[in-house]
Amino acid sequence: MTSDSSPQSPQDTTMLEARVVALATELDPTVEIVTIDPDLADTAAFCEAYGYSLEESCNCIVVQAKTGEAAYAACLVQATRRLDLNRHSRLIVGARKASFASAEATVEVTGMVPGGVTPIGLPTDLPLFVDEPIMELDRVVVGGGGRGTKLRLSPTVLGDLPNVTVAAISR
Repeated sequence: MTSDSSPQSPQDTTMLEARVVALATELDPTVEIVTIDPDLADTAAFCEAYGYSLEESCNCIVVQAKTGEAAYAACLVQATRRLDLNRHSRLIVGARKASFASAEATVEVTGMVPGGVTPIGLPTDLPLFVDEPIMELDRVVVGGGGRGTKLRLSPTVLGDLPNVTVAAISR
């Protein structure tokens, strides 16, 4: 935490977003980089303000084991679907019970703030689960590493990310 109690300083966020954009461009040269008002980064507000559909918008959610050893994973799910964490906790974090990670834990594990968490540029040792229906879309919108950027790209690049598993994890 910085001295002003924000999880990331503006400089940290800008550097992270630049790194994520560079990596996304390398993975998908046709990526669309969307600069947005950080106050509109949450999915519903973003879609309404910028005219993107909820169907193509995805949330990258960090989850953690509630039992056993400490374990975290990132899960990418369409905004129109819900992560079925109760049914898939063993697959996702190897535990009988799991929960959504706190904002503080999300920053600690990913280096990204909620509203900007993206599957692009996650730590390579953090498991990433991509919900199967996402792979059927032409393009998807994901976070850009900070609340001021979104990325619209081909979902095929998601299957090439480190430590990724594509599975049916939503309902």
